[in-house]
Amino acid sequence: MTVAPGTLVLAGTPIGDISDAPPRLAEELAGADVVAAEDTRRLRRLTQALGVTPKGRVVSYFEGNEAARTPELVEELAGGARVLLVTDAGMPSVSDPGYRLVAAAVEKDIRVTAVPGPSAVLTALALSGLPVDRFCFEGFLPRKAGERLSRLREVAAERRTLVYFEAPHRLDDTLAAMAEVFGTDRRAAVCRELTKTYEEVKRGPLAELAAWAAEGVRGEITVVVEGAPEKGPEELDAAELVRRVRVREEAGERRKEAIVAVAAEAGLPKREVFDAVVAAKNAGTM
Repeated sequence: MTVAPGTLVLAGTPIGDISDAPPRLAEELAGADVVAAEDTRRLRRLTQALGVTPKGRVVSYFEGNEAARTPELVEELAGGARVLLVTDAGMPSVSDPGYRLVAAAVEKDIRVTAVPGPSAVLTALALSGLPVDRFCFEGFLPRKAGERLSRLREVAAERRTLVYFEAPHRLDDTLAAMAEVFGTDRRAAVCRELTKTYEEVKRGPLAELAAWAAEGVRGEITVVVEGAPEKGPEELDAAELVRRVRVREEAGERRKEAIVAVAAEAGLPKREVFDAVVAAKNAGTM
């Protein structure tokens, strides 16, 4: 007799205020055959607050055991189990464990569904006061300064609003790096402790926010940064053209290809961008 495969349920959990928990979350916690939690201690606090006792088996599923535990959970799913995945806060797989399990379940044609819940990304974006019609989520930046700058340079010309997560002890360095790459006057918002008692949204130019963060900031942090402004050809001076070529080179493009791409992007003759790069090279700045 063939056993019908089960269902993987990704459940959003509160990012701060426990009353933000979606009603279905309690139902799924109570009824799942297996509850996979990023932190079983935090899960216990959550279930106690919701007045729920899971009937199923509770297992840990975090960065350290994600690779090893995924096959076990897929086997449970293949055997007909309903597996509920919860992380510490927000939606699983969004800068949290989950992607590996979802991909494995999809590969086995196992149904994957979700219990929508709070999202720090969307909450910060909505509160930022910056354009929300088009945005991209960049997750956490690299910890090393050089790698962080390189990653920021990759999106220096990005027109969409950018959303990042960051640790409080690295926030000042990150904002300073953003000011260096994106420009000191680029608008941004630092969203701290969203939906919690000490929620704060600090808005302003990147340089101003970097100076503020240097005094020390605590809590869970989401940073929202305005996209690059649109510039007409007449506004792009030689230094800006060279900077754009450099950004593309650091992202892995050959110089010739980068020059062609920047010229097309700026609506300028390829020769004009080439001359700017040659002049910068002769001056020792390229």
